[in-house]
This record gives sequence, structure tokens and C-alpha cells, in this order.
Amino acid sequence: MSSASTQATAASVQEENAYFSSNPPPKALANHMTLAREFINHQAELKRRVVLITSGGTTVPLEKQTVRFIDNFSAGTRGATSAEYFLEAGYSVIFLHRQFSLLPYSRHYSHSTDCFLDFMYEDANGSVVANPEHQEKMIRVLRKYNSAKKNRMLLMIPFTTITDYLHELRGIAQLMRPLGPDGLLYLAAAVSDFFVPADRMSEHKIQSTDATDSLKQQGPTTIAPARQKTAEEPDETFDNFDSSPAIPRSKRLIIDLDPVPKFLKNLVDGWAPEGMIVSFKLETDPAILVHKAKYSLNRYQHHLVIGNLLTTRKWEVVFVAPGQEKDKWVRVPRDRRRKSMSGREGLVGAADKDWVRDAPMDPALLPEGEPEMEIESLIIPAVKEFHDQHVERVRAKTAAE
Repeated sequence: MSSASTQATAASVQEENAYFSSNPPPKALANHMTLAREFINHQAELKRRVVLITSGGTTVPLEKQTVRFIDNFSAGTRGATSAEYFLEAGYSVIFLHRQFSLLPYSRHYSHSTDCFLDFMYEDANGSVVANPEHQEKMIRVLRKYNSAKKNRMLLMIPFTTITDYLHELRGIAQLMRPLGPDGLLYLAAAVSDFFVPADRMSEHKIQSTDATDSLKQQGPTTIAPARQKTAEEPDETFDNFDSSPAIPRSKRLIIDLDPVPKFLKNLVDGWAPEGMIVSFKLETDPAILVHKAKYSLNRYQHHLVIGNLLTTRKWEVVFVAPGQEKDKWVRVPRDRRRKSMSGREGLVGAADKDWVRDAPMDPALLPEGEPEMEIESLIIPAVKEFHDQHVERVRAKTAAE
């Protein structure tokens, strides 16, 4: 290893230690690590492959006793759906998910626009049964879920904040090291890029007015009479439709965020050095999608980066991997599409013309609604092919040594 590489690694380890020592772990971390260790050891005894799937968004608390936080749109659809297809492919799954985000199998009902109670009714005997029109699907999903539980192939561990997520990810990845190349990390969570360090975080709820200033001046037992507002002072309002002059800076909430340290390379260098690592890159600009995916690949040295656009993520993704002559596009086939969004038959196949090119699809040509098939049913078999190749390479290298 060169001197520059050694220094970079040392700096990365120092940054990692500084972050984890100054940002406390979740209270349930020790219990979660015990569950993960037992689960991984069981799979290793049975020589099963294990995939760690991260899913859902991470919150960024603004207070230690959190009332306000920053969040993102992720509901965990990609992760929860992928978990089911990984299980079908024979993998055991550790599902590290945002608490209350979508879960494997139950997602078919919790993500429905109908209330889950609409899937059931009370029969003449007072028993709760599934409505006839839903019974076939419900029994199919239930059997898959029960099979995963019975065979101890699914472990679900929740997180909430960005700090929770990083503590859990590091701990589980390190526990997976004995699996060697049979371990797969599928990082589908929407991870926050910025956070408020613990030493700069307010202990209590951030106040939106100066109503408590008198308490700070006179002590906790005295409440001063309300101060009368002068004619020159603006109203205490945060109404975006208010026509009053600009809110004074003293009344604004200005948040100073630090970048979350980039630990993705640490997965390769130390946390799970022989496991295969798959990460995702979501963009909104099609012109930079492949470029950003390749940038992530080179920066973090992962084995596969899956790029996807916000508008077409359920229709196509692009696989960017080292040594590929061409990027691999995974797309829903034309016979699983629906009618053209415009309703004009002449445009029904228009989007397909884009699919044969090595470029993102035009979302304006997509059918209305969602595809008739889940793109994860295509992504996971393709990922498995990459994983097969990874396992062969690592084992060949080990044998040669």
C-alpha cells in the first residue's frame, strides 16, 4: 500500500472513530446485535447466503428530545420489495429498515390506498375472514411470509435517525465478515447527507417565539407579565401567506448542518472486506445519472452501483460495475406495460424505442400508473448473477494464495 493510501485509510478510520464516539448509539443496539449475530451464525451453519438490505429514509433530529426533524420521501418500497425477491432466490435476509416504513409481505396491504380492514369481513359465526376477491393473493403472500419465518430466513431490525442507521449498519456489517463472499450488502436506504452533531443539538424543543425569555432571566418559579408589542414590531407569525415585511433574522430558524461522513468506503476496507456491496444512486437529472453512478463507484470502490431516476425508478435502472464494457440497463419489458399515457395508440410503443439505447427513458412517454410487473423481480436475479461472479473471484483468489 502506498504512503498516500495509508494516510487516507488512517484519516478515514480517525473520522469514523470520531463520529461514532461523539454520536451515541441507539438504546436497542446491543439487543439488535445479539439478534443479528444469532441469525448470521444460524445461516452460516446451513451455508446460506445472507443479504443485508437497508430500506427507508433516515431522519435528522434537530433536538435531543426530538420534536422536529428533517426527513425525505422514501417509504421503503425498493427495499421491502427487493427483500421478497431475495428470499425467493434463496437468500436469508437481514432487513434493516426505517421504523414504520414498508415491510416485506405486509407492504401489499399497508401500502394500499384502501384501509386494510377493507380486505376482511366478519362472517355469520363472528370470525374475521378475508374477502373472497382478495383470498387468493392473501393466502399466497401469507404462505411466503410464514415460510420465511419458519425457516428463520428473515430478521427485521428498525432504525429511525441517521446516527441509529450508521451504528446498526456498521455493527451488522462487521458481524457478517465471517460469511466472506457469501455476504451481500444491498444498500437501498435513502440516507441523509447532512446532520446536526450531538454537541450542537438543542436539548429541548426549539422555541418559535420569545415567550420563555423572561423565565431565563427571572428563574423557573416566576412568570413575567406579557410584554406589550410596540407598533414598530412585526407580528409573531410564520404564515407563508402573510403580507407583512420580511421576518427579522432573529425570528428565523437557521439550521447549520454538517455533512455526514462518507463511510461507504469503510465497508470495503474494513467492515465487510470480502462481502459484495451494492449501493444505489438516485438522481432527478437524466443527464448526470450515469456520470454520478460511475463517480460513486470509483469513489467508494463498491462492486455495483445501481442508478435510477426519480421519475422512472419503477421502470428502469442502470447497473454500473467495474470492468464492464457497457452499462447494463434493466427495464420492464414492453409486454408488461400498459396503454400510452396519451391514450393514442400511435404512442403505445414510443417509449420502447428509447429502451434499446444506452440512455434514460423519456418519462413523458411512459404509460400512466405503474408497470404491471415489479422491476425488483428483474433487478434481484441480475444482482445474483453479479454476486455469483463475485463469490467465484474471491474464492479463486483465496485458493491461489
